[in-house]
Amino acid sequence: MTISITEHAAQHVAEQLHSRGHGLGIRVGVKTTGCSGMAYVLEFVDKLEVGDSVFEDHGVKIVVDPKSLVYIDGTEMDFVKQGVNEGFEFKNPNAKGECGCGESFSI
Repeated sequence: MTISITEHAAQHVAEQLHSRGHGLGIRVGVKTTGCSGMAYVLEFVDKLEVGDSVFEDHGVKIVVDPKSLVYIDGTEMDFVKQGVNEGFEFKNPNAKGECGCGESFSI
């Protein structure tokens, strides 16, 4: 099982961690919500929880809890800028569909 991050996304996360002044990495998880059923949740990690999986890519630690890992195994996380909008984009091989706004997905 693995989660990866593009070089551009890793650079963005590293800059945010540096600005914040502390943190081990970024936690990627899912929660039940949205039009399609599940949404990605991102937060900074200051300490690991029991059962967390830690992946390192481009010098950035990605932390995932065991419940979320089943849904996002194999996902690549990217950071994209389109015009004045910017944000994380997920390429999840497990997703069977996404809502029109791209905020949630189904398995």
